[in-house]
Amino acid sequence: MDLLSDIKFLPGVGPKKADLLSMELGIKNAEDLLRHYPYKYVDRSRFYYLHEISEDMPFIQVKGQIVRFEKVGEGHNQRLTAIFTDGHGSIELVWFKGIKFVVEKFHTKVDYVIFGKPSAFNGRFSIVHPEIELAAKMPPPEQMGLQPFYNTSEKMKSSFLNSKTIQKIIFPIIQTIKTGIPETLPAYVLKKFGLLNLTESLVNVHFPKNADLLNKARQRLKFEELFYIQLNILQQTKWRDQHYTGYVFGQIGHFFNTFFKDHLPFELTNAQKRVLREIRIDVASGRQMNRLLQGDVGSGKTLVALMAMLMAVDNGFQACIMAPTEILANQHFVSLNEFMGDLGVQVALLTGSTRPKDRVVLHERLRNGELNILIGTHALIEDVVQFANLGLVVIDEQHRFGVEQRSKLWKKNAQLPHVLVMTATPIPRTLAMTVYGDLSISVIDELPPGRKPIQTYHYYETKRQALNGFIAKQVEAGRQIYIVYPLIQESEKVDLQNLESGFEYISETFPKYKVSMVHGKLKAKEKDFQMQKFITGETQIMVATTVIEVGVNVPNASVMVIESAQRFGLSQLHQLRGRVGRGAEQSFCILLTGYKLASETRKRMEIMVRTNDGFEISEADLKLRGPGDLEGTQQSGLPFDLKIANLAQDGKMLEIARNVAREILETDPQLLENENRVMANQLKKMKTNTLNWGSIS
Repeated sequence: MDLLSDIKFLPGVGPKKADLLSMELGIKNAEDLLRHYPYKYVDRSRFYYLHEISEDMPFIQVKGQIVRFEKVGEGHNQRLTAIFTDGHGSIELVWFKGIKFVVEKFHTKVDYVIFGKPSAFNGRFSIVHPEIELAAKMPPPEQMGLQPFYNTSEKMKSSFLNSKTIQKIIFPIIQTIKTGIPETLPAYVLKKFGLLNLTESLVNVHFPKNADLLNKARQRLKFEELFYIQLNILQQTKWRDQHYTGYVFGQIGHFFNTFFKDHLPFELTNAQKRVLREIRIDVASGRQMNRLLQGDVGSGKTLVALMAMLMAVDNGFQACIMAPTEILANQHFVSLNEFMGDLGVQVALLTGSTRPKDRVVLHERLRNGELNILIGTHALIEDVVQFANLGLVVIDEQHRFGVEQRSKLWKKNAQLPHVLVMTATPIPRTLAMTVYGDLSISVIDELPPGRKPIQTYHYYETKRQALNGFIAKQVEAGRQIYIVYPLIQESEKVDLQNLESGFEYISETFPKYKVSMVHGKLKAKEKDFQMQKFITGETQIMVATTVIEVGVNVPNASVMVIESAQRFGLSQLHQLRGRVGRGAEQSFCILLTGYKLASETRKRMEIMVRTNDGFEISEADLKLRGPGDLEGTQQSGLPFDLKIANLAQDGKMLEIARNVAREILETDPQLLENENRVMANQLKKMKTNTLNWGSIS
C-alpha cells in the first residue's frame, strides 16, 4: 500500500469523509491516519451478564436479542427505546437521533452484541446510543482484546464519522502494513533502548494483542516523537550558530556604569547579577544571542532587560522592546524613564495610538540613530519602522507573538540583532526544553529585597459580607483593590457572576468609593482612560476581566479578588495575583468560589494558597491540565505538535531523547553517515511544510 496516497481512495472513506478528515483532523493520507493514535482503550475480551452490571462500570459488552422497540414523543423530542435481553436479565437501549436508521437496520429475535456505558434511573439500567453489531460477524471476545477509541469532532460525529468508523477504516491498513513499512529510527538506537520497530509499534498501538505490547508500542512512538523534536531543534541551533555571527558588545561603558552607580532603584539580587553575567558573555562572544529570560511576577526582569539594552547603547547600537499590548508598552515606557531619570538615553514609544505627525518625527530620529531605545507593540514590525543599527531586540510575553511576526522585527538588519525573550509565566523544564529548546535559558528565581509574600486565601461565596468589610478597611487605609471576573456579559450556559452585574454590585456596596471597569471589548482609548484613573489613584477599585493579567503596575494596589476562581487555570491565577504585592505594604489575594468544586479545582485552590512560587505552580499546572495551551504553546508557531507523548508524564524520556540527539549531532552534525541517513530523511519530511526555523528565535 502507498501510505502517501489520497485518503479518499481508502475503503470506507470516499470524498465526503476524506474532506472531513482533512478539515477536522488534518488527515490527508494513510500515513496521517496511522499517526492518529487512539486516546484510550477498552477491554472487550469478555461478555458480561446483565445481572452483573453496576453503574460505576465505564463500559459493558453483552450478547443477546432485542425483544421489542418503542417510539416515545414527537418531532424533535422523539426517542426510540428497545428492550434487550441476554436470557438472564434485561436492559433498555435508547436513541435520540438516527431513529429511522436503527429501526430499519436492527430487528427482534436476532443475536447482537451491544457495547456502551450503562446508567441507572429509577432502579433500571439503560445504554444511550449503544454500539450494536451482528453477533455472527463478531470475532470471539478473546480475539477482540483492547479496542481503540479515537478523538473526533462534533462535525465528524454528525456525519457518522465517529471513533468506530475510524477504527473500521484503519483496520485494513493495519492488515496491509504487517509486511513492513520503512523504519524511522536508526538500528543502533532501537537496539540500545530495546524499542519495537515501527511496523510492530503501529500495529500494536491501534490493535494491541495485549497490554504489554501496547505499552511497548506507545513507549517507542513517544520516544520517536520527542527525539525528532529535539533533533530538529538542536540541528537548527547548531546551523544558526555556524551561519549567524552576532554584534560584539565589547565594552561596558558610560551609560551602563552610570546607571549601575547612580540610578539603581534597589540592589540587584544574586539571580539578577547571574543573568546579567550570562547576557554579557553572550553579547561579547561574537555569536548571536538567543536567550529566554524567565522570572516570576515582580522578580525584576524589566530592570535586567534595561541593563542589557544599555550594553547595546554603550556600544553604539539601538535596542527595542516589543510588548503584546499598548498597556504593557506604556508601562515599559514609564518604567524605563523612571529608572533612568536624567541618564541621557533617548527613549521613544510607538503604538497604534501614536499620532501620525509624531510618527514622522520618531521615524526620522530612529533612522538617523538619534533614538537609542524604541518601545512598542506589533507596530514595531511595520515596514516603515527602520532602525539605523538595531543591536538588541527584547520580546516581552513571548507566547503572544507568532514566530513570523517576531522574525520580521529582527530581519530589519542585514545582520541579526541579539534576542532576549522575556516571560512572566515560569515554564516547566520539560516544556521549556521543547517549546524553547533552541534558546539559552536564564532564570530569575529571587524577588527583590523588601517584597512581602502575598497572602492568599480561598473563600466561599458565603463569606462575601466579611470580604466586603475587609475591602472597605483596605480602601480606608489608602490601598486600592482589583476585582476580576471571568465573563463580560450574562451567559445562559454558565451560572457565574459577570463583570457588568459585578460592577453594579460593587458600586452599590461601596457608594463612597470610585470604581473603574475595564474589559477587552472596550476601545483602546477608553480602556487606557479607565486604567489611568486607577493608576493615578482617582478610582479606588478596578473591576476587570483578565485584560489586567499582564503589565499593570500599581504599587498601591494591595488586594486582588478573583471571582469564580474555579474558571481560571493555575498559571492565570498566579499571573493575576502578581498584579498586587508590588509595593511595601502587605498584599492579599482572595480566591472566591462556590461550594461545589471538582477535586482538580480544589487542588488548584490548595496549591495557590500554599505557595507563591511560580515554578512550582507551573509544574503543578502542567500535571493537572497537561501541556494543552499552557504558556500559549498553541500560538508559538513551532513546527510540531505532540500526538502521543505527554510533557507532564514523559519528562524523563524527553531528557533521554535530547541527550541521544545531542550525542548523534556531535559526531555527525549533517547526518551524512549511512546509519544516520534515515534521520536526515525523516527531518526533511518533517520540514517540508514549514518555514526555515533555523533562522528564527
